Parts: sequence; structure tokens; C-alpha cells
Amino acid sequence: MVPVSTTITLALCAVIGIAVPILLSWWFVKKYQVRWTTILIGAGVFIVFALLLEPILHQIVLKGPHGQAIIGNIWYYALYGGLAAGVFEETGRFLAMKFLLKQEPFQARTGVAYGIGHGGIEMLIIFGITMVSNIALAAMINNGQADTLIASAPAEAQAQVQAQLAQLQSSTAGSFLIGLWERASALILQIGLSVMVWTAVRKGGKWLWLFPAAILLHFLVDGCAVILAKSASMVTVEIIISAMAVAVGAIACALARK
Repeated sequence: MVPVSTTITLALCAVIGIAVPILLSWWFVKKYQVRWTTILIGAGVFIVFALLLEPILHQIVLKGPHGQAIIGNIWYYALYGGLAAGVFEETGRFLAMKFLLKQEPFQARTGVAYGIGHGGIEMLIIFGITMVSNIALAAMINNGQADTLIASAPAEAQAQVQAQLAQLQSSTAGSFLIGLWERASALILQIGLSVMVWTAVRKGGKWLWLFPAAILLHFLVDGCAVILAKSASMVTVEIIISAMAVAVGAIACALARK
């Protein structure tokens, strides 16, 4: 059974995970008169580069001859996963800003708007919609339909479905709140990185170093998250990742002032 407290927390997280990106986008457009297209381009680039193109690389590399060696070694996995995320997302960000946003005025708010789209859709899809799915699974578990759900899945996926249901039943309300905390940190990080890359694209010259710096910072955050998850508590991991996200946000604020 999934406790009522956990189900309520799932509902709360689902509402926040979906509402925050939408309301934040609406507020920023109204307050700073940025274009909706800037936010939508940020969202679209995340979908294309992080959810469509990057998984293709994972299929090639992790299913290849060296895949098990990477998966079996936490340091290799952190290095590979962090670098892949950094390269794909920051390259997508750079290309979109250079070619799709070249008519936008060079103001920090444009980079922020892009970051809200990029990080907002990540929060909505990876967290908000996942919480909605978890609510449906929790209802099936509590109604005694778990075995039916497992039996209806393809044979090769039944073990995965069973593990997912078991994980949901063993998860606490607090773990989902920590997940919400993680998404908030990720949104701050995505906005900060967007301002950095936007500055690199529009100022060019000696400022181009901000693009590889964004890749490096993205890599460090994701890589540290993977390594710390194996040796530290969830709260400790999120404190460290949040501190890194805030540091990137501070860099973005300094660039915006310039």
C-alpha cells in the first residue's frame, strides 16, 4: 500500500512541478515584456537535445562494448554522464541562441527567459508529469491492481514495472519533497547557464570562454550528483547541488549587471 501522506505529497509535487514553469513563464513575459517564443525555443531545445539526441548517444555507448565497464564504475559513469549532459545541452543552448535568437535584443532578460523555458520544461516533464504518473500507479496499488498492471506489461518489461511499483511503495513523502527541491535547484542552474551562454554568444571575443565554462559547470554538477548519491544522504547531496546551482546563479547575476 502507498500511504495517504505519500499520495497527498505526490499530488502537491505534481501541482507545483507543472504550475511553477507555467506561472513563472507567464509572470516573466508580463513583467519584462520578453517574447513567448524565447521561452518556447528554450523548451524545444531541451526536448530535442536532452530527450531525443542525448539518449541516442547513450544507446550507442552504454549498449556498446565498453558500456558495462562505464555503468559498473561510478567514476566512469559520472564522467560520461556529466560530460554528455553538458555537451548536448550547452551546445543546443549555444546554437539556439546564435541562430534562433539572433534578432533578440542583447539583454540579460533574454537569457533568463530562455533558461526559464529550458529548465521549466525539464521540471514539468521530468518531475511534474512523473508525479502524475506516480499518483495513477499509487491508486492502482491501493486498489489491488498491481498484479494486473504487471501482467499487462510486455514480458521483457515486467521486472522493470515490478521494481517501479516496489520503489513507489517504499518511498516516503519526504523523498518526493527532496525531489522537488532538486528540481528547484536545477531550474536555477539552467537559468544561470543560459545567461552565461547568452553572454558568450552575443558578446563573443574574449567572452566566448563562457560557453566551455558552462559545459564544465554542467558537467561538474551532474557528475557530483552521481558520485555523491552513492556515498551521502539525499539531503546532503541536495545541499551541495543547491550550493553549486546558487553559485552559477550568482555568476549569471554578475554578468547581468555588466
